[in-house]
Amino acid sequence: MKPLDWIVLASTLLSIIAYGLYRSRGSNTVDRYLLAGKTMPWYAMALSIMATQASAITFLSTTGQSFVDGMRFVQFYFGLPLAMIVISAKVVPVFHHAKVYTAYEYLEKRFDAKTRVLASIIFLCQRGLSAGLTIYAPAIVLSMILGWPERATTSMMGALVVTYTALGGIKAVTWSDVQQMCVIFLGLIIALCTVFVLLPHSVSIPDAVYLAGAAGRLNAVTTKFDWADRFNIWSGLLGGTFLFLSYFGCDQSQVQRYLTGKSIAQSRLSLLFNAVAKIPMQFFILFIGAMVFVFYLFTPPPVLFRPLDLSRVASTAQFQPIQREYSDAWSARRSAALSLARVHQAGEASTDSAELAAYRAAQRRLDDARTRAARLVQSRGGDSNDTNYIFLSFVTTYLPTGIVGLVIAVIFAATMSASSGEINSLATVSVVDIYKRFVRPGASDHHYLTASRFFTLFWGIYAVGFAGFAGRLGSLIEAVNRIGSLFYGTLLGCFVLALGFRRVGGTAVFLGMLAGEAAILATAAFTDVSWLWYNGIGTGVVVIVAFAATFARRSTPQSQQPSRSFR
Repeated sequence: MKPLDWIVLASTLLSIIAYGLYRSRGSNTVDRYLLAGKTMPWYAMALSIMATQASAITFLSTTGQSFVDGMRFVQFYFGLPLAMIVISAKVVPVFHHAKVYTAYEYLEKRFDAKTRVLASIIFLCQRGLSAGLTIYAPAIVLSMILGWPERATTSMMGALVVTYTALGGIKAVTWSDVQQMCVIFLGLIIALCTVFVLLPHSVSIPDAVYLAGAAGRLNAVTTKFDWADRFNIWSGLLGGTFLFLSYFGCDQSQVQRYLTGKSIAQSRLSLLFNAVAKIPMQFFILFIGAMVFVFYLFTPPPVLFRPLDLSRVASTAQFQPIQREYSDAWSARRSAALSLARVHQAGEASTDSAELAAYRAAQRRLDDARTRAARLVQSRGGDSNDTNYIFLSFVTTYLPTGIVGLVIAVIFAATMSASSGEINSLATVSVVDIYKRFVRPGASDHHYLTASRFFTLFWGIYAVGFAGFAGRLGSLIEAVNRIGSLFYGTLLGCFVLALGFRRVGGTAVFLGMLAGEAAILATAAFTDVSWLWYNGIGTGVVVIVAFAATFARRSTPQSQQPSRSFR
């Protein structure tokens, strides 16, 4: 980056952090530190909820996902509006009336202590791993810009996020999110406009959209049902609904956002805003990835977008024929794309034209060369998955000076938002559900405030440690949701029983949660079922086993039942 880019990056980040810390003044009690004293307006909560999801993973990996696989990923969000309506109607009033700090605190009020602890541990395992993935994403940026090892850049990013979160608490996190979302939207719009400006003069925006569609990059909806397919309309509507019910109804990193609201109505508005705005935002980000694909129809891209891994094989004899095949295929694709654009401008485009067939054949040759290059890199001990580097490579190479710094600031701002929210929620659950309940009950408010800051530091170190393994998990946008899906179904089943079935007791739910988690892990280990279905499977098993345990207990003769019962 040029000096101007560094100035833009530093000034943007410093202004966001300073504003958040300024707005967090007075966060000197546990209630204000963890729940902002329940003073947040709906729009701040809404943007904070959206910002928590819009991490650097969203910009680096989602755009790359669209570049490689098209826009099918948008179907993942089709269940979001339905989930938000259900949570607004059923979950928000319960949590507000219960006057709880965490979602799992409510479980003890409804069931018993062991159910609360098990749910808390499941959340801590899941969100701790996800926080590591979130911190890893901007480490890629720093590593690529500075040429430093990813371990060093990950530690640097983790230290920044932990310091910022520990000082300001949830209020600093939320108000910073508001600014961050404004910067994010501005950066995205500038990035898309830049793509259009850099296209050849003979290629219009409608031509670019047509070329992306002809290469299968605008395939937003897939109607064919397939258990193993990651993204289709059925997995999005059904599996996605279960995932988002779990995420927004049972995950403390989201629940804590709307628990800061002034009222039930304000919390509901924040969720319904996301129900309306999230799918268009995700569609827009995926569309940017598709347009970056069109940009590289006319500008030569590297065979692989991971420069350090590509350098492992660039000088080898095995790579040279792959590079020649790739260059020939790109030239053929460029010529075919220009011809296809002229046909489209003349209104003569059809599904069986010679230009379209040549365009798609060249794309297949290009994909084949990329696949062989990836295998060669993998055989030399490198990482062959470059999805997370595609958009970053475009930004750092082709965007104008100053704009590069702004877009990099967007990526960092998004990560600060998501990571700080995750680490803050992990500290909240650790203090409220574990430490205060079982380790040190009855201590002073100042003691718990200090403990909250200590656990913020602990979970930050934990996340940085796991981030070292994140590069091996492929596409980060898939990895973070796949990890969540290993745990969310169990939590959702527990809350479904808590909110909807009053006669089911704590012991039955506890057994159901153990069985549900075992079912999810077994499905992941021994079947090809897509991870989007894990949430429904886990929820179903928890509910069925809990009902079975409840029925079995009631069917046991009174003389054979234990003398002491558990709710």
